Amino acid sequence: MSNGYRLGVELGVLAGFAQGVALVLALWRPVPAWWLSLAGTVVAAVMARAHLVGTAPPGPNWPWSVPAITAHVLVLFFLSLRMSTYVAIGALALTGLTTFFVEGVVGGGPYTATGVTSVTVFVVAVLLGTALRGSREARTQLVEQESLTAEERSRRTLLEERSRIARELHDVVAHHMSVISIQAQVAPHLVENPSDELRENLDGIRQNALEALTELRRVLGVLRSENPGDPYGLGAPGTGAAPHAPQPTLDRLEALVENTRAAGLTVTTEIDGEVLPLAPGVELSAYRIVQEALSNALRHAPGSMVRVELTHFPRGLQIRVVNSAPRRPAPPSPGAGHGLLGMRERAVMLGGTLMAMETSCGGFTVAAFLPRAGTDASEGLPHGNGNGNGSGNANGTRTGRPPGPKNRTGDTS
Repeated sequence: MSNGYRLGVELGVLAGFAQGVALVLALWRPVPAWWLSLAGTVVAAVMARAHLVGTAPPGPNWPWSVPAITAHVLVLFFLSLRMSTYVAIGALALTGLTTFFVEGVVGGGPYTATGVTSVTVFVVAVLLGTALRGSREARTQLVEQESLTAEERSRRTLLEERSRIARELHDVVAHHMSVISIQAQVAPHLVENPSDELRENLDGIRQNALEALTELRRVLGVLRSENPGDPYGLGAPGTGAAPHAPQPTLDRLEALVENTRAAGLTVTTEIDGEVLPLAPGVELSAYRIVQEALSNALRHAPGSMVRVELTHFPRGLQIRVVNSAPRRPAPPSPGAGHGLLGMRERAVMLGGTLMAMETSCGGFTVAAFLPRAGTDASEGLPHGNGNGNGSGNANGTRTGRPPGPKNRTGDTS
């Protein structure tokens, strides 16, 4: 600026300082930085025009010197990275119009024209910055979309599992309420000369049962099974269950185990403790937890050995499903990985707990405790391994109260 444009030391330093400030300012405020860079260049070019008359050809680079081009390229690049495409294109267009106005209209003495070269470089800088900004925004949107999709999938799976539990409990409770209503209606005919007070009480019981049944159906509704043709949830074809088949209980555990064996796993069962009656909801949830654990072993541990342990305690039922390490690589399994979430939701709904963890030998363990009445939320897994000694066991499964399940690696239930 001082020598080529003959502006002198003071003006040359001032013009160069304006470009340097614009370059630094572009990191935070790109639009004001662009205005400062463009204005500094135009002012320096106009002031240098008077000195170009006596310059011998070919003259200096004008109206953009090489340092000014370099600074303005970086300013435009930062602007296109930070601002929208419309702002970047507007800044580029105004820069080009100003350049050609100064060079073509104002003009001057002998000089080396840099208008076309500078504008071409500016276009490349804006295109590069816009492309990088678009790529960054696309990656950000993709991450946000994946996060939203995962959250939505988790929420949908949770709602579907809750709806399924509501349907199953509705079937159990509705059955008992219907039985109560029928028995209250039949009871007066089983007694010779029933009193009016007895008839009135039985009529009240029947009426209350019918009202409770109506309210229950209104709140929960009658929900259909997602896959009525696969009652065991193992994907085995040809099982052929009726859509309105009774909900399974632990009495059908052996059929579930046989289906799993037929699918290629070695399964053993062990039942300890005095078998006491369980609430219908507890029986159903216990069956579903074992079913889901066997399905996970079938998907993620092909060829493994599975042990199903049911231990009856006075306070409830302890369930442990342990599988060994897979004997061959598991094939890719589609799904969202929410099988453990559904099992835990069942246990928590009944006041129980559930834990899932890998074993030291490369297998996997699912352990749950369900209170006998399905209402005791303060009790966890009983301490011990079924023998009352409060110790752990060889496969690394804790039998104390679990804090909650860990995610199975690659679980796609």
